[in-house]
Amino acid sequence: MYALKQTLLAKCREMEIPLAGVADVARWEHPPFRPFVPEAFFPQAIYPEARSVVVIGLPVPLPVLESSPSIHYAELYRTVNILLDCYTYRLAAFLTERGHPSIFIPRDGYGSAEVLRNNPVAFFSHRHAALLAGLGTFGVNNTLLTRKFGPGCGSDPCSPPRHCPPIRWWKRSSAPAACGA
Repeated sequence: MYALKQTLLAKCREMEIPLAGVADVARWEHPPFRPFVPEAFFPQAIYPEARSVVVIGLPVPLPVLESSPSIHYAELYRTVNILLDCYTYRLAAFLTERGHPSIFIPRDGYGSAEVLRNNPVAFFSHRHAALLAGLGTFGVNNTLLTRKFGPGCGSDPCSPPRHCPPIRWWKRSSAPAACGA
């Protein structure tokens, strides 16, 4: 367990992922408040073997965030989400290659803003996963707020089938949380 965790932590550092956390899937069954995510959107509903969710976050610079709606914000949003998908895909592949089958959960995947307006439901809540992994809390408007980046953080999870120890906060000088088999 410890060796895999250290190897994964080294991979996260190598990939320059500034924010990472882990949530046990049981946390979805005992949420910190209600209403919460419906059971159909729990990690186990997507990947029954999941025991933990590893969540990573990337910063979204506040000046760009505050420029929304703008082309600058739209492009940054697209870029950050592509990076999150790439990183979580690579982390899931990394775990799978080491004998711990894992999946990555892609970004929201909305086809357009119109689709989001007509049916604002994603199959998995990255915000709730980040909250349960200890990466931040929700602000008044339900935005994820992190200590390191404030409201400017995008997040994406991957789910290994083994239990990973949960964490609370991660600082740049220490290692991000990761899965231990």
